[in-house]
Amino acid sequence: MPETLRIIILSRNRRLYSTRRLVEAGEARGHSVRVIDPLRCYMNISSHRPEIHYKGERLQACDAVIPRIGASITFYGTAVVRQFEMMGTFPVNESVAISRSRDKLRSLQLLSRKNVGLPVTGFGYSPDDNLDLIRMVGGAPLVIKLLEGTQGKGVVLAETNKAAESVIDAFRGLKAYFLTQEFIREAGGADIRCFVVGERVVGAMMRQAKEGEFRSNVHRGGTARPIRITPEERSTAVNAARIMGLNVAGVDIMRSSRGPLVVEVNSSPGLEGIEGATGKDIAGAIYAFIEKYGRAGKTRTRGKG
Repeated sequence: MPETLRIIILSRNRRLYSTRRLVEAGEARGHSVRVIDPLRCYMNISSHRPEIHYKGERLQACDAVIPRIGASITFYGTAVVRQFEMMGTFPVNESVAISRSRDKLRSLQLLSRKNVGLPVTGFGYSPDDNLDLIRMVGGAPLVIKLLEGTQGKGVVLAETNKAAESVIDAFRGLKAYFLTQEFIREAGGADIRCFVVGERVVGAMMRQAKEGEFRSNVHRGGTARPIRITPEERSTAVNAARIMGLNVAGVDIMRSSRGPLVVEVNSSPGLEGIEGATGKDIAGAIYAFIEKYGRAGKTRTRGKG
């Protein structure tokens, strides 16, 4: 049996499936697990003795922290993770890696620089460039995505160039940044979620959009089933997580005529869909990684970046 570790899960809701499973899996392996709301953490930022306080108490040092930071609290949540790093606590995902993956544009640019397969993507500012932005990704049908969207929200399929111009004008009217992206017709409304832990794909499922929908998110009525991925898909997922600097990641891939294309890299992937589809103990795999690497002072960046 591995030694008992003191582990903190940063989560706003301990009743969520992913949080419950992480508590159950950790306790089943003999660890001391505590769930803490990151928004109730506050920090003493000092040079010699950085501290985190929670609901009036100073948190004692722990061996590892598992961040389950929602997109809406990325800024504050990563500040809390960074403070743990400065205290020498091992984070399953480091603050800089979470921030990097949450910035859709930045993450695509980093993946592109390392020659990871991606859908052709456009990004611009001036309304004078609308037509060229649409042409850049192959014209209609095309996908238009808000940079701040999550779980399929803020993602629109424009069937015609005129419809695309209207959506772009609407997003610009809201002062919102967006991406244009080619529509991968041969994917047939499906994508593959690869769950990566410690540079291994520990589970994979195919998510299929419901009839009349192109977004495959299970939250939007999509279905999920286990799938055997190819060696190229496996290496693509692992490489994408490594480029982001994530030890635990959900890498979403589409199958295309030119090979696997990474659509998104998620730093807080849900456990319910992948465990339900595959029947695998994904939470246990996360703890196996912590047991091997989760020691004080093992943070690579030590709060930098």
